[in-house]
Amino acid sequence: MSEALDARYRAEGYWRGRTLGSLLRDWAQKYGMRTALVDATTRMSYVELSARADRMAAGLVKLGIQRGDRVVVQLPNIADFVVLCFALFRVGAAPVLALPPHRLNEIRHLCQLSEAVAYVIPSRHAGFDYRSLASAVVAEVPSVRHVLVAGESLSDVDEDPVALDEPDPSSVALYLLSGGTTGLPKLIPRTHDDYAYNFRASAEVCELGPASVYLAALPVAHNFPLGCPGVFGTLHAGGTAVLASSPAPEVAFPLIHQEKVTITAVVPPLALLWLDNATSLPSLRLLQVGGAKLQPEVAKRITPELGCALQQVFGMAEGLLNYTRLDDPQDLVLTTQGRPMSPADEIRIVDSSGDPVAPGERGELLTRGPYTIRGYFRSEQPHSFTPDGFYRSGDLVRQLPSGHLVVEGRVKDLINRGGDKIACDEVENHLLGHPQVRDVAMVALPDRILGERSCAVVVPRDGAPSLASLKKLLIAQGLATYKLPDQLVVVDALPLTNVGKVDKQRLAAQLKGER
Repeated sequence: MSEALDARYRAEGYWRGRTLGSLLRDWAQKYGMRTALVDATTRMSYVELSARADRMAAGLVKLGIQRGDRVVVQLPNIADFVVLCFALFRVGAAPVLALPPHRLNEIRHLCQLSEAVAYVIPSRHAGFDYRSLASAVVAEVPSVRHVLVAGESLSDVDEDPVALDEPDPSSVALYLLSGGTTGLPKLIPRTHDDYAYNFRASAEVCELGPASVYLAALPVAHNFPLGCPGVFGTLHAGGTAVLASSPAPEVAFPLIHQEKVTITAVVPPLALLWLDNATSLPSLRLLQVGGAKLQPEVAKRITPELGCALQQVFGMAEGLLNYTRLDDPQDLVLTTQGRPMSPADEIRIVDSSGDPVAPGERGELLTRGPYTIRGYFRSEQPHSFTPDGFYRSGDLVRQLPSGHLVVEGRVKDLINRGGDKIACDEVENHLLGHPQVRDVAMVALPDRILGERSCAVVVPRDGAPSLASLKKLLIAQGLATYKLPDQLVVVDALPLTNVGKVDKQRLAAQLKGER
């Protein structure tokens, strides 16, 4: 089945047999001295970006990094992130794209799982010392031979270009991270062929061109700002990608004015924050909102208050992307999360038994297509895929006659905190190590800004713990800061289902004041 699908995707032009590193050479030849990339300190043309990637690739090879190696990259939104990615693509090594908030628990796991040979960090970012984190990682993960620091040792990875063989376009170009139902992220292998189609088709749906200026306001290691269409889709179209150090209005809005940004992407909490600080943004043509469901009452405010069109985006790092189209009727833009991007996307909506639901009914979304993975890296997840290769997304959706999807929740026990996915069982397991916690359940509660906030419901032992002490424990365990509970509720007992499991639905209802 997979071989037949691969042949079809090649024959129909979805996969074009080009590596991401070679595409940058094409763009440099086509767009020349047009501005490709802007950050707080750098303004770089397409020619300069390609040349810097060549020099860094040669430096990486001199360090001993070679085809097939993996490198954990934990950089903020700076030009070096993009240069490094393309340098690794040209070597045939694959970046593992970690997020700036990740800490020892996550980075150790990513380095061990990927057998990373190098780890790339900033010195400090957002008040955090990444050197100390790197020291702890190196002490525990023998495969990590190099720690490269942006602006310091990474700048020394610079050599005269050398001839390098092209990687196989069907090989893995990069690893994105899953939202993770086990707490620690799984690695999502994206090939040169499939990811090139991912951002190329996204750029077409969003109607990008050489006049497009994209603001990467979200952390660029996320799939959304990287390739949906993101930085890579913008470069494909000959536009300019602007990297923001923060998505806060006081940072993003001046950049939108200064660089005449035409398109950017945010998650719903940021959309609310931007609305609360609304100002005239005359260049902004399109605001993409995704990562979590945008409530219709918020969607209705985007165009009147920010003066730009809204595009809802629902997708997953594993593949399938859904967009509302720029010519969709307004009611679909406001109330749905878009329809599949590709004519080759196949979707099924099934019940808990795996049988198709009736048209318009809610069920779990299954998908297969030219940019959707068939498996995770070194992870036995047979339940995540059907025997015929459909990915089980875990998302509950219903489909309208137009093909648009309305997202209605998750099958798994996850909290979607402003687009960051928190696996409840991971946090619960750590909290059970607190001396004053007898039992605990993490539940999601509605939050105007975040969409969902996390609440730790604790049955105490020897007196009730404080929220501060719970957070201190989790920080000491090396958990990312977004996984720390936002709220603490102390109860005498947790409600149970008739089979003895914690009834989180009833618990959440009780906390919301429902009966």
